Amino acid sequence: MPSREKFPASEDAGYNIVKIILASSSPRRSEILRDAGIVCAIRATQIDEAALRGETAHTMVARLAEAKAREAVAQIRDDARECIVVGADTTVELDGEIFGKPYDAEQAREMLRVLTGRTHRVLTGIFLLRLPDNTTRSAVESTAVTFAPLTEKEIDAYVASGEPLGKAGAYAIQGLAGRYIIRIEGCYFNVVGLPLARLYVLLRELGWRDEE
Repeated sequence: MPSREKFPASEDAGYNIVKIILASSSPRRSEILRDAGIVCAIRATQIDEAALRGETAHTMVARLAEAKAREAVAQIRDDARECIVVGADTTVELDGEIFGKPYDAEQAREMLRVLTGRTHRVLTGIFLLRLPDNTTRSAVESTAVTFAPLTEKEIDAYVASGEPLGKAGAYAIQGLAGRYIIRIEGCYFNVVGLPLARLYVLLRELGWRDEE
């Protein structure tokens, strides 16, 4: 892991923020932060995650990440201590088509039939908002993921496991689907749901420091 000296110094030397609020109920995102030694509080949000008409995957994840962060901020505004709120949204894209979370098992099968044997992109938007001064940072991370060719039997067995439901693109790379992923190009954690290295840089820019 790179030494901290290689990361850009904070623009706001007066800030020394420890508290991070993750605007997500995703256990995968909180686990990524916890395993990286980044302590956070959870503030779950409920927003409509559907794509807008004509919206690209890149634009969608950026918009939803910001919406989640701002919704969480609205919940905590009465307690505006120095903190950084982080919103994130992840989706899968192939040939311009967005593959969100499947509604049911049959839609999961349909998604996997399209993805099998091909390379798709996983995009995660992140939006950071620092309180109390409302300074923001944002980014969209993209990772290329290649599926091995799957048989109908493998697809049926995977869908029957229940894992594809509630997952963008109908799979979880950190779970059973890991056996079917033959190559990734880019950040692994981005595929799980949170581009850790990119987030770390942005947190540092906003004045976050490890607890000492």
